[in-house]
Amino acid sequence: MGSSAASSEHEIRVVAVDGHTYRTTLRVGFDGVEHIGRLWFIDKSDSELAFLDHGAVPASTVEEAVRKARAFSDGELEHRCHRALGEKRRFGKLRRATDEMINQIKYLNRVVISLQSRMLERDSGQQEIQQIQNQILEIVRSLPIHAGVED
Repeated sequence: MGSSAASSEHEIRVVAVDGHTYRTTLRVGFDGVEHIGRLWFIDKSDSELAFLDHGAVPASTVEEAVRKARAFSDGELEHRCHRALGEKRRFGKLRRATDEMINQIKYLNRVVISLQSRMLERDSGQQEIQQIQNQILEIVRSLPIHAGVED
C-alpha cells in the first residue's frame, strides 16, 4: 500500500461547454470494495476553478475506471460538466481541501485495518501512517487560506 493507493488522478481530455474550456480529470480512490472515479472539470483559463461531478465511475481496477471515463462521448462529458456546474458550491477550494482530508482519513483507516489484520508489515505500515498524518496536517494548515474564499 503506497501513498498513491489513497487516490490517483488521470487526465481524460479537454471539453468545451457553454463557451468555456475545461480540462477533465478523473480522481480514482479505492473504497475497500471497488475503485470509484470522480470527474473534475477544471477551467482552462483559471485552474483554481474546478467543479466535481457527483456521479461515480465505478470499476474493478483503476485502469478500468480510466478506460470507462475516456470512453465517454463529448456529449456525455458535457452533460456531466453541466451537472457539476449546476451543483457547484460557493466555497469550492475549502470543499476540495475538506474532501481530500476525508479521503486521507479513510485511507488511514484502511492502513490501520491492514496492520491489525497483518496484511501490511509493521514498519511499512507505521511509515505509511506517518506519511498520511503529515498530509492531513498539511491540509489542516491550508484550511484558513481557503475559508471564506468564494470561487
